[in-house]
Parts: sequence; C-alpha cells; structure tokens
Amino acid sequence: MNEYRKEELKKLISESLRERQDSYVIQELFEQFPTITELMDVSEQQLMSIKGIGAGKTRQILAMLNLAKALTVPSYDQFTIRTPKDVFDFLEPELRYQTKEHFICLFLNTKNRLICKETVSIGSLNAAIVHPREVFRAAIKRCSASLICAHNHPSGDATPSTEDLILTKRLREAGEIIGIEVLDHVIIGGNRFYSLKENGHI
Repeated sequence: MNEYRKEELKKLISESLRERQDSYVIQELFEQFPTITELMDVSEQQLMSIKGIGAGKTRQILAMLNLAKALTVPSYDQFTIRTPKDVFDFLEPELRYQTKEHFICLFLNTKNRLICKETVSIGSLNAAIVHPREVFRAAIKRCSASLICAHNHPSGDATPSTEDLILTKRLREAGEIIGIEVLDHVIIGGNRFYSLKENGHI
C-alpha cells in the first residue's frame, strides 16, 4: 500500500469512527488488512471479528470503502471510446482492487458512444467463465451497434492466455453472424493493458 494513501485512509477511517490513529481498533484493522486491495475486499464478517468493531462501526467502514470505490469510477455519460487506452482509463479504477477476474462488456452505439457497461461474469482468481450467448444477449437487449470486451488479470500480468485468445475468436465469429461487431478485447493487469486488436488478434 502506498504509504501516503495508507496514512490518508487511516486518518479518514479514524476520524469517521472517532478513534485515535494509534488506537487498538485502527492498528488492528490495518495490520489484518495491510494493502488497499485487501481492505477494499473486506467482508462484514471479517470486520466484526476485530475486537472493538461492532455492527455500527462495520457499517461505517463499509460505507466509507464503498464511497471511495464509487468516487474513483468515472461516469460514462456521453463517454466515447476511441482507443484501448480509453477502455483502460475507464475500467482500471473499478478493477484495481478486484481479486477475481471480472469480464465486462462496453456496449456502444453507432458513434462509439457508451450505452452501457455490464459485468457479464465474475470468475475465480485466474478465470472468468464466459459464453458468447451471455455477451450477445446483453448486447441485443441494449440495442448495441458494437461492443468491446475487457477483463482483468488479478496477477497483474496483462498477457492474454490461450483461453483468452480462443474466447475472443469465438466472440468475434458470433458477432459477425449476429451483426454486432466486437471491436476489441482489452486485458487489464496492474497498471498495464493489452489490446487484442492492436496486437493483431482481431
């Protein structure tokens, strides 16, 4: 965890809970969940297992963490996708702290403006199981002209797997039949991204 961000977060939580930063509750919270990823993924049960954190403080902490997530995710009103970097900039704040693979589709109109973002599948640590019918059912429902697929690699390595390449081929072929073009499949890993279109896979 970046030390500056860690101290800022510690300060905000301690002020919200009306606890000193060196209190047992705050120290124990940051010892058990030392990284931002772990803290953002914390459950109600995990928080309540810490002595001094009851139901009320648990609700406060979870509300604060959810607010922090919401504030880092950009709005997509009138958002236009022009490059894979646009996809990365839009989705990375949301995927930054995820510990499982999230397969997301961005549904676009004829001018490549974002109609809707939908999480189609959430998988295990290193696999999100996706079927083309789930992707295109959602695309048809949203009256999409085209779509962009994206998913995260929690490992931080954005290199596509063999399964990623096979899935992309299946989606592209299905899109050609249905008439909804798959423009790209962007893989996000850490602070990097990999565009299958830019690298010749689409």
